[in-house]
Amino acid sequence: MTLQQLKYISMVEKCGSFSKAAQKLYVSQPSLSQMIKLVESNLGAPIFNRSTDPLTLTYAGEKYIEAAQKILTINANLAR
Repeated sequence: MTLQQLKYISMVEKCGSFSKAAQKLYVSQPSLSQMIKLVESNLGAPIFNRSTDPLTLTYAGEKYIEAAQKILTINANLAR
């Protein structure tokens, strides 16, 4: 997992939509979706419940986002 992946997944969670997150991140929606599918494949579990609108987190996704936020906070503190 990379910091970029953590940021992208966090943005999808905040926006509740792949397309809205892609716009904010200045990336294409298909490339964002592919990256998230790769992370989910490596994780062995889905992060997002795609059957809801807006997107919601699965249990694995909740744990992933908790860890991602901690890592991003540590990284931000190191950059100061």
